This record gives sequence, C-alpha cells and structure tokens, in this order.
Amino acid sequence: MPLAVVIVAGLAAALCLLRLLMFKREIRALTKQLRQYNEGEFAGKLTIGMPDRDVEALAAEVNRHTDLIVRANAERRRTEEELRQAVANISHDLRTPLTSIFGYVQLLDSRELSAAARDEALGVIRKRTLRLQALLNDFYELAMIDSTDYALKPSKLRLDKLLPEILMGFHDQMADKGLTPSFELDPRSIVVRADESALRRVVENLVVNAIKHARGKLDVRLEVRSDTAVFTLSNEAPQLRGTDTELLFNRFYMADASRSGIASGLGLSIARGLMNKMGGAP
Repeated sequence: MPLAVVIVAGLAAALCLLRLLMFKREIRALTKQLRQYNEGEFAGKLTIGMPDRDVEALAAEVNRHTDLIVRANAERRRTEEELRQAVANISHDLRTPLTSIFGYVQLLDSRELSAAARDEALGVIRKRTLRLQALLNDFYELAMIDSTDYALKPSKLRLDKLLPEILMGFHDQMADKGLTPSFELDPRSIVVRADESALRRVVENLVVNAIKHARGKLDVRLEVRSDTAVFTLSNEAPQLRGTDTELLFNRFYMADASRSGIASGLGLSIARGLMNKMGGAP
C-alpha cells in the first residue's frame, strides 16, 4: 500500500477519533448541565461548545422540554393557589349566612321573644337560607360547567329578538338602582347557534352584575363585526380604576376584598365558562 494512502487513512482515523472524543466531551457537558438543572443548581439554557447541527438540535429540544416543565410547574402552582383561595372563599361565603341563621335560631329559643320579634327573626332566617341556597347553586353550576358531562343543546337563535326580551325583564330593577340604559341594537336579523338557556344565563349574569355595581348610564350594544355577533354592556366603574379587567372574570374575584357584600363573585366566571362552552368569547 502506498505511503500516501497510509498517511491519509491515518489522518482520517485520527480526525474521526478526535471528533468522537469531542462528542463524548459534549455529551458529558450536557449531562452535567442537566444534572445541575435537576438539582436546582442551574436554571438557564443548555449550551454547547462545538458547532454541530445535530448536537445543537438536541440541546434546542432539551431546552424546549425544560421550558414546558417550567410552564407546567407555574400552572400547577397557580391552580393550587386558586384552589386554596377558592376553598377559603367558599368557607367564608357559606359561614356568613350559616352564622346568622344559627344566631337567629338561638334567638327564637328565647321564651321572652314577642310575636313581632319572632316573625322578624323568621324572616331573616328565610332570607339567609335563600342566600345560602343561591350560593350552593352557583358553586354547583360552576363545577358542572367545568365538567365534560355538561351538555349543551345548541339551536338557531335570533339575538335581535332574544336580547331585548331578556333586558326588558330587568327594567324595574334598573330603574330602582338609578340606571339609565342606552340601547344601540343592530336592526338586522342576527342569527347565532347557541344553547338558549346558557345564553340567557350569560346575559342575565352580565345585567345583574351591572345592576349591582353600576350607577348612571348603562350602554347596551348589539352589533355584527366580521360575521361575529358582539353584545356589549358598558358603564362607568371608578371603583375599578387600575384593576386588571381580566380579573373580573376569575372565580370568586370581588372588588371588595373583604367579601362583605352579598355576591359570591361567580356570576361573571359562570358567564365566561358558558361562553367558552358555546364557542364564544367574553
């Protein structure tokens, strides 16, 4: 065999060996970085020390996987915190009417209570019991909406007919709260496919929320944007300045942090859940 061929073969073998050693060194470096990441000693991205397309692709996929893990852990912590807060809020919301009911039951045990006072106590107990029932219904409905077993029955609905009918049912309540509705409804026939009961609940929850918290003018608008029906309720809310509007649709969120009102903070969350189920968006 010619000497030149032997030299070339030797050089090729040496280069292959060198490249193999570089690969092994790179694998050891990546392994060390992954170990440090798993043990919490390292929180950055994997880096490589040799320009190789396959190694770069491997590092990129590992980095993408670790990003997914970070996001999953963040979501888990958020869910755990939301669950903890939900349990605390449910406990508070249930305890308040129960404490009141128990107090008035003890009052009724008093033999010195007059007939008028007894009737008043029974009236309060009745109101607190209805409040407790409403809370439990909200909790149950929210849990059912999140369930895959919650079935809707979509059908073709005329929004331009259905919405005014629902809104007129709240006319007296709006007047009692000093709300002045201003209507701007698209005169065209607006047909959507949705569950009528769920759609009614969405609109009712939005209107009830406005009646509870709004004052003055209430703008009511129904329009079509790019083949999409858009229903809008808007009002001045100075007490919510600086508040992230997305929070308003979170479960149990209440602007009153002390939860001293009579609401559960579930109305808008239920509305969003139903809209998502029907393929819409809040």
